[in-house]
Amino acid sequence: MARVPVPKRLLDALSDDPPGAVRSWLDALPETVEQQLAAWELTLERVSTPGGRRGLVALVRQADGTPAALKFPVPGPDAERERAALAHWDGWGAAQLLRADPDTGALLIERLHGTVSLRSLPEAKALLEAAGTVRRLWVAPPEGHPFASINGRTEEDREVLRMLGAGGWTAEARPLTEEALELREALPAEPPEEVLLHGDFRQGKVLAGERAPWLAVGPAPIVGERAYDLARLVLDRYEDLAAGPGPAAAARRRVAKLADSLDVDRDRLRGWSLYRAVEAGLRHAAAGDRRRAELLLEFAGWL
Repeated sequence: MARVPVPKRLLDALSDDPPGAVRSWLDALPETVEQQLAAWELTLERVSTPGGRRGLVALVRQADGTPAALKFPVPGPDAERERAALAHWDGWGAAQLLRADPDTGALLIERLHGTVSLRSLPEAKALLEAAGTVRRLWVAPPEGHPFASINGRTEEDREVLRMLGAGGWTAEARPLTEEALELREALPAEPPEEVLLHGDFRQGKVLAGERAPWLAVGPAPIVGERAYDLARLVLDRYEDLAAGPGPAAAARRRVAKLADSLDVDRDRLRGWSLYRAVEAGLRHAAAGDRRRAELLLEFAGWL
C-alpha cells in the first residue's frame, strides 16, 4: 500500500510547532491512518485536499460499501471537544458521528457532499438555510461537558487584540479595537443563556447531505449565548457585501434580519458581530493579509 499522503496545508500549519506531542503525532500520522483503516475495515478512496489546518480527513468506504469520512483532528482539547459535540448532537443538525477511537483520536463521520456548501446558494436562500441549521445545534450541553465558555475563549483573545491593535497601520483602528474590548467585557457579564454552540458557524461549514438537506461540520464548540454563534454568520460573504450598494445599511439589515428570525437580541448580536469582525480583522492583519483585514475592520465600522 502506498504511504498515505499528508496534505501540504496541514504540514505547513504545524511546521512551526516545537518538537513534542503534536510533531510526533504528525510524523506518525500516515502509519496511524493505515492502522485505523485496517482496524475499522475501511477502504481508502482518497485524502481530502487541500484539507484543513487542524486535521486530516480521508474519504473512505465501510465494509458494507457505505461512504464515510475518517477524520484525525490535531490532538489536544479541541479534538476532544469536537468529538463530544458531535456525539451530543447525534446527527441533529450536524454530521453523524459513527465511531470514535480514544487512542488515536480518529472520528468516523457521516460523509456529506464536501463540494456543495451553503455558499453555493444565493445569499438570501443561504442565510435562510443557515438559520434553520444552526437553530438545531443550540441545545443544552451535557453534564460534565469539556467545553469552554465564551468568557474563557475571549479572555485568551484580550491581550492578543490589545497587542495587534497597538502597532502598524492597524493602530488607525484603535477606536474600534477599544470598542471591541469594551464589548468583550460587557457582553459575557450577564449572558442570557448557556447553550452548546458550534463556535465557528458559517455558510462554508454547512454541507449538503443525503439524510438531511444541510448539516453542519467542523465545530469549534463552546458554551454560551446564541448571539455569539450567530455573529460569525453575520460576517459571511463580507466581501460581497462590501462590493454592493449601501454596504453599511446592508450590514445592519443583516443583523436585524438574523436576530429577528432566531429571536436573538439585536443589540447583543450587533455587539458580538463587531467584536468578531475586529478580532478576525486584526488576526488577518497579523498574518499579512491587509486586504481582508481592512474589509473586516470596515465591516465592524458599519455596525
